[in-house]
Amino acid sequence: MMEHDLKRHPGSKRQRRRVGRGVGSGRGNFSGHGIKGAKSRTGWKTRPGYEGGQLPLIKKLPMMRGFTNIFRTEFAIVNLKALDVFPEGADVTPQKMQEAGLIKNLKKPVKVLAEGDVSKALTIHAHRFSSEARKKIEAARGKVQEL
Repeated sequence: MMEHDLKRHPGSKRQRRRVGRGVGSGRGNFSGHGIKGAKSRTGWKTRPGYEGGQLPLIKKLPMMRGFTNIFRTEFAIVNLKALDVFPEGADVTPQKMQEAGLIKNLKKPVKVLAEGDVSKALTIHAHRFSSEARKKIEAARGKVQEL
């Protein structure tokens, strides 16, 4: 086979549609643009989201813009000042926090934050601790146990 023997596959290259070349072509008269209006005129373009002068949806719902992380983990928050309900040397687990009314249910992991002070030596079991909370618990001779 030589270079001059090469041919395209039949039907691989279609001819472009020739609009505006008479009524018999099927694309004559208005050339598929309809009658009148901006869309029928040459050079007509619109920006994405344009609604013909009506207030666009993106402006009606400004709070809907942005990003929401669907993999975010929601924590049940417990502050150190709330842990004063437990006696000295107690083992504080998420179950005991729920019984004391500090968290609603055990579906969410528990995070201990450093708001307030802890005056007793407690062993606290939770999924996360803020660095300040960890320092305050250890300063009060308590222990931190991550679950």
